[in-house]
Amino acid sequence: MRCAVGCGHLQRSPDAGIGIEAVRGDATHPVNQGLACSRGIEESRDPDGDWLTQPLVRENGKLQRATWDEALTTATQRLRDAHASDPDSVAVLGSGQQTNEAAYALGKVARGGLGTRNYDANTTLCMASAVTAYYQAFGSDAPPCTYDDIEDADRHVVWGANPAVAHPVLFRWISEAATDTELVTVDPVRSATAEASDHHVAPEPGKDLALARAVLARLVATDRIDEAFVSAATDGFEALLATLPDAETAAATAGVGMDDVERLADALDQHALLYWGMGINQHVQGTETARALIDLTLATGNLSPGGGPFSLTGQANSMGTRICSSKGSWPGQRAFGDPDHRRLVAAEWGVPVDRLPDDTGPGPVGILEQGPEVVWAVATNPVAGMPAADSAREQLEDAFVVAQDAFHTETTEIADVVLPAATWGESEGTTTNMERTISRVRAATDLPDGVRPDLDIIATIGSRLCPDLFESSSPDPSEVFAEFAGLTEGTVADCSGISYDRLEHEQAVRWPAPDPDQSGSYRYYEGTDTSAEPDAGSETPTDGESWAFPTATGNAQFSTGQQDPLPEPTDEAYPLTLTTAREADGYNTGVRSRGGEAGALVARIHPETVDEHAELAGDERLTVTSRRGSATVHVERDEGVPEGMVWLPIHHPATNRLTLSDRDPQSREPHFKQCAVRLATPEAELPAAAD
Repeated sequence: MRCAVGCGHLQRSPDAGIGIEAVRGDATHPVNQGLACSRGIEESRDPDGDWLTQPLVRENGKLQRATWDEALTTATQRLRDAHASDPDSVAVLGSGQQTNEAAYALGKVARGGLGTRNYDANTTLCMASAVTAYYQAFGSDAPPCTYDDIEDADRHVVWGANPAVAHPVLFRWISEAATDTELVTVDPVRSATAEASDHHVAPEPGKDLALARAVLARLVATDRIDEAFVSAATDGFEALLATLPDAETAAATAGVGMDDVERLADALDQHALLYWGMGINQHVQGTETARALIDLTLATGNLSPGGGPFSLTGQANSMGTRICSSKGSWPGQRAFGDPDHRRLVAAEWGVPVDRLPDDTGPGPVGILEQGPEVVWAVATNPVAGMPAADSAREQLEDAFVVAQDAFHTETTEIADVVLPAATWGESEGTTTNMERTISRVRAATDLPDGVRPDLDIIATIGSRLCPDLFESSSPDPSEVFAEFAGLTEGTVADCSGISYDRLEHEQAVRWPAPDPDQSGSYRYYEGTDTSAEPDAGSETPTDGESWAFPTATGNAQFSTGQQDPLPEPTDEAYPLTLTTAREADGYNTGVRSRGGEAGALVARIHPETVDEHAELAGDERLTVTSRRGSATVHVERDEGVPEGMVWLPIHHPATNRLTLSDRDPQSREPHFKQCAVRLATPEAELPAAAD
C-alpha cells in the first residue's frame, strides 16, 4: 500500500530476522487483482530511507539516544505545559501515511484531548481543493465514480495529473480502456501520460480555469448541454451562464487554440471520465478550478456509471484521513460546526463539548505562521514539504518539535524528540483508497527493537494527557476501527457495516456500507425507473433516470468561478515560470526512495531556454532563484517542457525553498505549481546524483 490506488500486496518475511524479503501483487485482492508497480514492490522490500530505530531527545543542542519512557515523558510534558497556557499553542500535523486507526486516534487526541484548532494533515497540501469542490458541488467529499467505471467510459480526459508516473496500476487500466476509445491529456508539460495519449492540450501554466470555461462555452454555443439532466438534478446553471465568457476569449486567456477547445468539448460530449490531480488542486484557485471541471461533467450529464469527475488522490491513506481523522469534519463527514454532531462526538469520546474547537483551523501553512509553541508531527515532513520551506523551517526551529516517523527526515533532523514508528508491513490496521475502498493491512514482520506502531504511540501520549480518552494505552486496532465505524452510522460516509471480520472474508469493502451486506458503488445516481413515464413538461429526464445529492436542495450545484491572474506572474527580474510535479516513484518528500542524502536536484528545461542562459551555465548546472530562496540544479534538456518554464520534482527537499505560500482561500491549499524564477550562475558544487 504505497499510493492511493490501494493495491493489495503479499509480503513475505525472511526465514531469519526481521524485514520483508519478497513482495508481489495479491491476485485475490479485489482492487488490483495481482497487479503491482515497481514502487509498490521496492519500497516495501528494499526502501532506501534511513530507518529510525531508537527514540532520541535533544540535549545540549544534539539529539541523544533515549529510552521510550524518557522520550514519551519529555514529549508529553512539553505538550501538557503548552496546552495549559493555551490549547491552540499546540499544533498537531498528521498524514495520509497513517492507518485509519492511527489517523482516527490522532484526531481524537488533537480535537478531544487537547482541544486544539491547530490540527491538520499533509493531505491539505495536495487534496484539499478537490475535497472542498466535492463538498460544494455534491454536499459530500470523495468521487462519485469508482475503478469499475474506467472500462465503461467512452472517453478519458486526464487534466493536471500524470497517472502514468504517479499511479502506474491505475494508468494501466485507463490506457487499456482507451485502446478502443480516446485519451486526452491536459498539461502544460508533455508528461509521460501526455506521451501515451491520443491528444495533448497544453494550456499556459495555471490557466486551467480559463480553459475549462472555454470548453463549457463551446458546449453551450454548439447545443451540447444535457438540458434534461441540468433541469432535473442541478442548481445554478443560469447564474453560471450569466458569467460565462465566450469560448474564443477564454481560450486566448488559457493560451490554446479553438481546435483544442473543440477536442475537449467533443470528448466530454461522450460518456467521459474526467480525472484530475495536483496540477489543479495546488493553486490559489484550486477549488474554483476543480468546481469548473465538475461543472463540465454536470453540463454534459456525465454523472452516472462510466462517467464523472474523478480526483486522483496521492498518498496511501489520504481518503482515510479525510473521513476519519477529524481534520476537516468529524468522522463520517459529520459537519464540523453542526451542534448535534459536536454533541454526539463529544459524548462518544467522553469529553466536554466545549473542549472541541469551534472551527477546523487555518490549515498547515497557517498553523506554522501562528508560531505554535509545540508541534507534534506524525508521519510527515513539513521542513521539506511546506511551501516557502526556508520560512517553514525557521518557524519550526522556534517551536519544540516532536517528530514521529519511520525514517530520518529533514524534520527529525531539527526535532527535539524523535519517536521511531512502524511503517507499512510492520503495522496492523486498515486503509482507504481513492475510490472509497477500505482494505486490511497486516504486519508481515516483527517490529525492530526500539520501534512502536503509530497507534500505540498516539494512544500512549493521549492517555497521559487525558487519562480517560482511550480504554488502553495500547488499543487493539480492531476496537479503534469499530469505534470509528460506529461514529459514521447514518452519515454520507457510513462505514458502520464494515468490520475486521468482514474484511477478513471480503478483503476490501467500499463505503458507504451501512450494513454488513452492503458496499458502495457509484454515488448520487439512483438509476433508471423504466416503469414510470414522466408527464409532459416534467423536469424528469425522459429515460427515467434520477439522482440525489446531500445538499440543501437535493441537487448538484454549478459554480461561477472565473480565471484570475496568477499570484506571482513573471516579470523582467524573474522572467521564467517554475512548476513542480512528481517523479516516478516519488512520494512523501522522497524519504523512502532517495536515501539519506537527497542527491542532485535535476531541473527539466527546454533546450532553447537553456541556450538563452548558456553564459550562466557551468557543466550543465544553474541556480534557480525565486523571491524566497534559491537552489542549484543539474540541467536536463527536455523539449517536453515549454520554453520559459523550469520543471522541478516536488519531493526533492530543495524544491520548496522556491515555492509560494499563497493559498486558496476556500481550501487553504498552497499554490505550489507556478511561481516566478530566474536562472543564475551556479552557487556551489552539488553532491553527486543519487544512484
